[in-house]
Amino acid sequence: MLILKTFALFVVTAVAEILGCYLPYVWLRKGGSPWLLIPALGSLALFAWLLTLHPTAAGRVYAAYGGVYICVAIAWLWLIDGDRPTSWDCIGAAIAVTGMVVIMLGPRHA
Repeated sequence: MLILKTFALFVVTAVAEILGCYLPYVWLRKGGSPWLLIPALGSLALFAWLLTLHPTAAGRVYAAYGGVYICVAIAWLWLIDGDRPTSWDCIGAAIAVTGMVVIMLGPRHA
């Protein structure tokens, strides 16, 4: 159950980070309103706070989070940007998640 909660927290954290970076992109590159920076700032603050909720060392959390972030970014590519991932995108994401699993579930020295 802890593994599922941790994974879900990683996913929510990734969405907050991607949204916080995507909104300024919309403003700068797609002619969006500068008001988009306000929810972007809130989303990035949420992202930083969510990272503090993980129960293990910060460096390990950041390393493992990277694998989930890659998968969420690929999903974002498809769902938000409308660009279907290639098989290479999916293979890369699978490799990243495998690395995340090794980092999070590997034995720890006391």
